[in-house]
Amino acid sequence: MPKKTLLVLFLLLIFFSNAFADSPIYSVSVKAEFKKVYQQVYKSLENNRLFVVLEPNIGSNLSDFAKRWGNNYNRNNLDNFKSMVFCNAWYANEISNKDVRMTAMCPMHISLTHSDSVTSVHFVRPDYIAKSSKAESVAKDLTQLVIKAITEGINASKE
Repeated sequence: MPKKTLLVLFLLLIFFSNAFADSPIYSVSVKAEFKKVYQQVYKSLENNRLFVVLEPNIGSNLSDFAKRWGNNYNRNNLDNFKSMVFCNAWYANEISNKDVRMTAMCPMHISLTHSDSVTSVHFVRPDYIAKSSKAESVAKDLTQLVIKAITEGINASKE
């Protein structure tokens, strides 16, 4: 795909993600294999200096309760459900300098789910949490960086 096309798509994504900034959760889905999306998003987070420090396999943990929960287990039929916990020390420092309460967002995380051949990435938006805080501007920058990393990972998984 030409670079100009990628740039236009990226700018549209930023526009639409800002248009939906009233939602505390940023979600994006792609019809793609879970493992490939997971690997590419991981790589993109790291390339954007958002370092993954933990990778909980939530789906595996939940499957231990399948028998106990019966019909209430996995009603959305998720084939996969994993998270990535990540941090950027510079942003953590800046947020703590502006509003120590906002350190509740550190470290951040995304969740990836997969069902019916669709992989989705879900992210709690720091800019939403930090509204009216002294850390709001830093949280906006951080939100844009994470969404950029997710977008790059999603795009790389399509190649």
